[in-house]
Amino acid sequence: MPQPSPGLFDDQAPRPLADRLRPTSLAEVTGQDHLLGPSGPLARMVAARAISSMVLWGPPGTGKTTIARLLAGASDLHFEAVSAIQGGVADLRKVFEAAKGRRITGRGTLLFVDEIHRFNRAQQDAFLPYIEDGTIVLVGATTENPSFELNGAILSRVRVFILNALDADALRVLLTRAEALMDRPLPLAPEAREALVDMAGGDGRYMLNMAEQIFALAQGENLGIEDMGQLLQRRMPSHDKAGDGHYDLLSAFHKSLRGSDPHAALYYAARMINAGESPEAVFRRLACAASEDVGMADPQAMVQVMTAWGAFDRIGWPEGRLFLAQAINYVATAPKSNASYMGWYAAMAAAQRSAHVAPPMRILNAPTKLMKEMGRKAGYQYDHDYPDAYAGQQFLPDDLAGAEFYEPNERGFERDVRRRLDYWSGLKAKRNGGA
Repeated sequence: MPQPSPGLFDDQAPRPLADRLRPTSLAEVTGQDHLLGPSGPLARMVAARAISSMVLWGPPGTGKTTIARLLAGASDLHFEAVSAIQGGVADLRKVFEAAKGRRITGRGTLLFVDEIHRFNRAQQDAFLPYIEDGTIVLVGATTENPSFELNGAILSRVRVFILNALDADALRVLLTRAEALMDRPLPLAPEAREALVDMAGGDGRYMLNMAEQIFALAQGENLGIEDMGQLLQRRMPSHDKAGDGHYDLLSAFHKSLRGSDPHAALYYAARMINAGESPEAVFRRLACAASEDVGMADPQAMVQVMTAWGAFDRIGWPEGRLFLAQAINYVATAPKSNASYMGWYAAMAAAQRSAHVAPPMRILNAPTKLMKEMGRKAGYQYDHDYPDAYAGQQFLPDDLAGAEFYEPNERGFERDVRRRLDYWSGLKAKRNGGA
């Protein structure tokens, strides 16, 4: 529903610290330089005064509402906000009618829809005619993957921008601003301050709410980690996500996967989750292991990890632990090969040595008559015209003829790949006059 008008005494009412610290310009927004930096797409929209409809997708506390407000202000659009949790189509109709009236007077409307994914498909369709005729500029905010939660008609009319969880540097900037506003330092020891940043999990609003409690409740000397945890009634992480403990557990987890020990891999993953590590960090390491250490020995390992990760993003906790555990067990028990990984580095080394070497003319396209006269594509053999769909051509530059970078081993699916390559190698030798 539309937001209520400000009351007579609103300016005198107490406001949360996070609200008082809302940026007043896009330049003050932290952690989203990829969108708001000088070359970022949102910064370019503002510079051109051409704000298009969009969806801001990102975790909580990353500035979606703030960015929408500031985009409206920077482009002189009336800002209207509705919540998909509280509003319905009847409320939207009122907003659309008001926007039509404004448009007649020459002023546009930026409609911010919080939790837009909570509108069903039919409700989402209500936006379409007003986006198309320019009555509104729609800015939707969602913590869910728009590809799953928004219908295709909406997605075809908006741009999706991904907001990052705030990194440690961005969160530290927010703490510094909070201290300036409060005109006193946050009463925390250095290690407790860093633990507070870790606890936020990339959510700036959550961290500022905790900081506000500390400002209000802390007495006496600066609090250590345990004292802060007791004050906030939150269990403190047992490892520092920004320090050695973080990397030690990640290293132990990855090596357990590589060493085909699902028991240890599950244990270290559980250690990290219990300590406050984000599940995304565990999934990232799983994806790396699925490629670096399993690779082509079982190509399904990457599929399993990415499917589990997508299911986790869509469903979340507590069911998400099932997807995480399944992916861990799959990668840990899969056959192992680093042949793809090693092949890449061998190819990189060769590419650096031979950057000046041109590909064979026969495999270059010749879209013009002149290019054909130059000999491009002359002698190219279309593989599907040959038995086994294999012509046995040389694709590498002549200087690298016969070089091999990918050397599959005899484990898992890669055993079949090895046999296939050997078979093709034999065909190539025969067709080129070899033994």
